[in-house]
Amino acid sequence: MADDLLSQLKTMTTVVADTGDLETIRRFQPTDATTNPSLILQAAQHESRRARLAEIARHATDIDDALDAVAVEIGSEVSALIPGYVSTEVSARLSFDTDATLARARSLIERYARHGVGPERILIKVASTWEGIRAARILEREGIHTNLTLLFGFAQARACADAGVTLVSPFVGRILDWHKAQEPDADFSGDRDPGVQSVRRIYEHFKGHGYDTIVMGASFRNVGEIIALAGCDRLTISPKLLEELADTTGNLERRLVPMDAETRAPEPQEEAEFRWEMNEDAMATEKLAEGIRKFMNDQRKLETLLGKLRKE
Repeated sequence: MADDLLSQLKTMTTVVADTGDLETIRRFQPTDATTNPSLILQAAQHESRRARLAEIARHATDIDDALDAVAVEIGSEVSALIPGYVSTEVSARLSFDTDATLARARSLIERYARHGVGPERILIKVASTWEGIRAARILEREGIHTNLTLLFGFAQARACADAGVTLVSPFVGRILDWHKAQEPDADFSGDRDPGVQSVRRIYEHFKGHGYDTIVMGASFRNVGEIIALAGCDRLTISPKLLEELADTTGNLERRLVPMDAETRAPEPQEEAEFRWEMNEDAMATEKLAEGIRKFMNDQRKLETLLGKLRKE
């Protein structure tokens, strides 16, 4: 009898849990885990956390201090359950401010250190804006590992590789969402999925030019997208799809295969080139802006919750 798809996937791809839920992490035993404002909000709303959140909120100097304290506390709990990285996000409000992103990232690393979690275990998540990528370049030189998120376009991926970031998270499902909205009757199944095609292009570019940056597909809408990217460096998968993979048997074919670098990397992009290519890519421009707004909407909900708890 064939093994379940999740077990097979783990033999060719590092599986990452896209959740801050501790029970899910214990169940599926991923190597890494990612969080973002939406996932932190979900974790924070558990009744079992309310008393601790109230304590954090009352002792915080301000809401930003409380937000980071909550994120690091949850991240530290997650780190105790996995052997690899925990990704923790810098506020989406800082997506266009390089200096503020740097300060917030360094602060998060210091907070983790006070919890006994070293910088080698943390990926600081930063939006793949030009300003965010500039910050990531500096952080990597300081020994702080980064995960460049909200990545939709090839220009973003190229700039991240040029900056030497540790990991990029191209958003498969949100790319598909945009194309389905433009062409609702088109067949985007399997290899026709534009999100899958985007990750494959990035993977082949990075491997073909010898970049060390890890490619981690994210934001999946269905198991088919995951199957189509089996063999990618990492895939971050929601609890629902992890369960579906674990409950499905069959033979899983490796679709992405490591390769030797064939040519030298191209010259790094200049800012003007990056911005022009993003301007030409309506999907990437629109989804990046939308993603920042959505993360901020959930961050504001968490800010409201913590603000109420501070007053209790």
